Amino acid sequence: MFYGATFKLNFFINKIELLLSSGIWKLPEMRKEEIKALNKQFSKADTEEVLSYFLSEFKGRIALSSSLGAEDQVLTDLVMQIDPEVKIFTLDTGRMFPENYDLIDKTNQTYHMKMDVFFPDYEKVENMVSEKGINLFYDSIENRKFCCHIRKIEPLKRALSGLDIWICGLRSDQSVTRINTRLLEWDEANGLLKLNPLVDWTHEQVWNYIREKKVPYNKLHDKGFLSIGCQPCTRAIQPGEDVRAGRWWWEQPESKECGLHNRPVT
Repeated sequence: MFYGATFKLNFFINKIELLLSSGIWKLPEMRKEEIKALNKQFSKADTEEVLSYFLSEFKGRIALSSSLGAEDQVLTDLVMQIDPEVKIFTLDTGRMFPENYDLIDKTNQTYHMKMDVFFPDYEKVENMVSEKGINLFYDSIENRKFCCHIRKIEPLKRALSGLDIWICGLRSDQSVTRINTRLLEWDEANGLLKLNPLVDWTHEQVWNYIREKKVPYNKLHDKGFLSIGCQPCTRAIQPGEDVRAGRWWWEQPESKECGLHNRPVT
């Protein structure tokens, strides 16, 4: 069924590339129409088929963004089987757990690859700390989001430069802020497409894949961390807590996003 729809998919992809190059993507209704059509076309396709198609159609203009969590390790395993030359990157905020660095090394060794690492502007970090304090994020949501902007959002924009689409490990059941996530979305903040191949996967599916395929994973998961973020903004969760309860654990659930995944036009 998937390959029988290749002509239609090529038609929509060609239209997207034309819109991207011409600037017509500034029209929200056009974006919504094309993305809705693509989501419908891929609604019955499996994850490997989705990745194969987009990695081929956007070769050289697509990348996987890894938070070094379980979902992104599954995606790393999948994309490396399809296109070993695909760009995979992560963000080093300057407040990462040691386990993250261990996993970068392990992943590079396992897949014979080199993960790109993007860092924040040191002058902006220094100015932020000088003006607002080393642990400014505890004082207000505004301060916490400002810290996320300096340490995450700005490096992400550099990482996405020159791309037309980025691949993320978002799942719709991860939190209340992600329940409306779709397979393909328009990332308004960064001006490109966002592909979420695991959007309909469950937590159990992710870990079954990791165990079956012996995928290297972040050892923080063995310590009760279901979501991987910065120190001290991430903690282990207790039984029965939401998957992302350990992120910015002093805030209410509806505010628990850093800005990397603002809800897009879909």
